[in-house]
Amino acid sequence: MSHNHQKKIALINDMSGFGRCSIAVALPIISVMKVQCCPMPTLIFSNHTGFPEFFMEDFTEQMIPYAQNWKKLGLEFNGICTGFLGSAKQIQTVRNFIQDFRTNDTIVIVDPVMGDHGKAYSTYTPEMCQRMKELVQYATILTPNITEACLLTDTPYKTTWKTSEIVVMAETLVSKGPSKVVITGIPQKSYIANLCFETGRNPTILKVHRIGTERSGTGDIFASIIAADAINGIDFLTSVRKASKFIKKCILRSIELDIPLTDGVCFEEVLHTLH
Repeated sequence: MSHNHQKKIALINDMSGFGRCSIAVALPIISVMKVQCCPMPTLIFSNHTGFPEFFMEDFTEQMIPYAQNWKKLGLEFNGICTGFLGSAKQIQTVRNFIQDFRTNDTIVIVDPVMGDHGKAYSTYTPEMCQRMKELVQYATILTPNITEACLLTDTPYKTTWKTSEIVVMAETLVSKGPSKVVITGIPQKSYIANLCFETGRNPTILKVHRIGTERSGTGDIFASIIAADAINGIDFLTSVRKASKFIKKCILRSIELDIPLTDGVCFEEVLHTLH
């Protein structure tokens, strides 16, 4: 009996019970885009770390037997999508997972959740940064924000960028392995820009008007749409535009409903528009 009649993505990310991020948003988004989502938790949180208090359970030791049972079932994945990884050991475990499950046709999407606003997250050690740089070589598609692009390329962070400078970072990242890179969250006056870089195509800047205030989970939504579209054969630029427009729609609806910033975006309200 084969379990591989439907397109599948292995999603390796943390699980937050409240706050709309990581697996909690990726699973419904990938599913509504007609791809089966198979989550592997890295850590389990009662709510994400943007709240004053949270419960956390590290799932590192369980990840290997978890994957071994998938292997026993003969599962094959069209895509592997990685998100928040909590330790150097987890990054190595994910690297082993990719090596074990990847075929010539598998699309690997790495969202290097390392930092924001010019700094690495407080939990991110120099060793983890180095391990993430090594993980990048396995990616087909890489989705760093501007801070993470700086961390991965050892580029000093600043608040104002020329397009040519972003292109140099994208070229550096592509040289490490990925064939497609989108650098997100680039501030440009009243806009937020994403730079798309594909092997064999000219780089493209896509802008959207800045609205509201940053909320948790939008990066997870973005990476999930990119991942599902890639599995479905959708053009990369088309996918980035779709993801940006959908997030804008989510933010606007969240503002209308007065959703607290910690609670992420109420994507459920507009999920039916995504396909």
